[in-house]
Amino acid sequence: MKSNLNRMPLASAQGTPPTNYPKTLLSILASVGGLALFLLLGSSLLALQPNESSVRRNFYGVDSSRKVIDGGIVADIANRDGSDVGTSRNFNKDSRGVDHRNKDGEVGVFRNSDSSASQEKESDGDDQRNNIGGNGDNKQPSEPQYTVVPDSEQGETAKSSLSTQGLSEGNVVQPQHSGVKQGNRYGNDSTLHKGKKDGVTSSSPTTMVDPQANSECNLYHGKWIFDSTGPLYTNNSCPVITPMQNCQGNGRPDKDYENWRWKPDQCDLPRFNPKKFLELMRGKTLAFIGDSVARNQMESLLCILWQFEVPKNRGNRRMQRYYFRSTSTMIVRIWSSWLVNQTSEPFGFAPAGVAKVHLDVPDDVFMGFIPQFDVVVLSSGHWFAKQSVYILNNEIVGGQLWWPKKSRPKKVNNIEAFGISVETILTALVRHPTYHGLTIVRTFSPDHYEGGAWNTGGSCTGKVKPVVASDLAENPFTNIMHEKQFTGYARSINKKNNKSALKFMDITRMFEYRHDGHPGPYRSPDPNKKTKRGPDGRPPPQDCLHWCMPGPVDTWNEMVFELIRREFEEKQSTSS
Repeated sequence: MKSNLNRMPLASAQGTPPTNYPKTLLSILASVGGLALFLLLGSSLLALQPNESSVRRNFYGVDSSRKVIDGGIVADIANRDGSDVGTSRNFNKDSRGVDHRNKDGEVGVFRNSDSSASQEKESDGDDQRNNIGGNGDNKQPSEPQYTVVPDSEQGETAKSSLSTQGLSEGNVVQPQHSGVKQGNRYGNDSTLHKGKKDGVTSSSPTTMVDPQANSECNLYHGKWIFDSTGPLYTNNSCPVITPMQNCQGNGRPDKDYENWRWKPDQCDLPRFNPKKFLELMRGKTLAFIGDSVARNQMESLLCILWQFEVPKNRGNRRMQRYYFRSTSTMIVRIWSSWLVNQTSEPFGFAPAGVAKVHLDVPDDVFMGFIPQFDVVVLSSGHWFAKQSVYILNNEIVGGQLWWPKKSRPKKVNNIEAFGISVETILTALVRHPTYHGLTIVRTFSPDHYEGGAWNTGGSCTGKVKPVVASDLAENPFTNIMHEKQFTGYARSINKKNNKSALKFMDITRMFEYRHDGHPGPYRSPDPNKKTKRGPDGRPPPQDCLHWCMPGPVDTWNEMVFELIRREFEEKQSTSS
């Protein structure tokens, strides 16, 4: 009996009366009742308070709330004035609403590629089908056929939001709502210019609010207007046009695409004056750094200046250099695929032969030259469609068109990698101890492959004037790449500690209207090239990424000229 008592609960062994249990239960019930009353009162108070979206709108004048819907769609919940918009960006369909899901359930976001090196030779013949921009540098990876971003990755990308840390009130990063293809998609932000050419173009709303924007006229709100004055040069008056961008020389029959000028709403964008530009850049160096679109822009500037003075070619294997003796001005181009370091040696489980992109390391190919430059124009983005391995903090975190570890999820896809690379290179420039120049971030250049990708029947054949605003179709990939680019720019500003300047030249939206400005099938001087659709309806091989010269790309350099003028005048006024 004694042993049984030892095994009994202490309360029973000591003969404690069982009436304690009801008392304990009553105390518990009283506590629960009090808690319920507290929660009821708290809920009533919360119902009277503004929600997070309203708080954000009241403090900053915007509501950047976004909702992720099934299928990787990001819906903008409210616009800048707080009203509901209910628009969405569908990452499972292209700008034409075509579903690119493959049989494995992945979404193919196909992008055109643009390889070209500092002293590259242009490919010809059948090679042009797979490489619209040339062979590229011998250390660059080969041309991929397409970009595939799985549903899971696109969902993660869609969920990512822009950082507003460190931005002052009124400078909150806010993506432009995607709108829909009907009527005037941008309300008061968009106006139709009805001129000599049937009003075929509209204004371009600025998609992001620049933290460093000043009170001067916004160059990126405006319209395309027809100007019968004609271009600043011709294909016959400039000897440095890459053959694939020499559209007239390659037999393009129409020429109106050369005559559309960009007109900001609140001011004029002056026509480029070569003499004044060289005088402004007296004793200075301007460098274009980046991919083949950077080459496209650099050649445009050279062609414009060539009409005033023929420069001396002082280039070498590291960079192209053109010297204008009258003002000791140097125009430079340096090839850099991603603007960050890339290696080819084996790394971890990534073998040799696949480009290793070190997202947190600036490209040492050009960083050593940076102190010599007074103005730097950056161009990147399209190489993130190419096969590569992404390395961050000395660890493989993702890949594009390459990922053997099926059991290991990617931490970074190509879109996120682009954003990281932008922040890396811009941070390196705004913290460089001996760089005091002006850095211009020329934003992501849109392509116009309609009806498919560059290698799946996409085409810009037959486009002879800018698109009408009501017919402009959204390109979700362009939208998110532009957004990531701006995020990297805004974050780098918060880290600035040197005397350099940083400007965001926002051409993306305005150039989405210029589907007429690409070479299309007129990318080769070959008299036997195909320029029409075949009997099966398939379009000929074409380039809908780079820009004809002369053509819309010349506008970029008019904007560069204006940004340089503003910066130099501001420096003069502050120093005097």
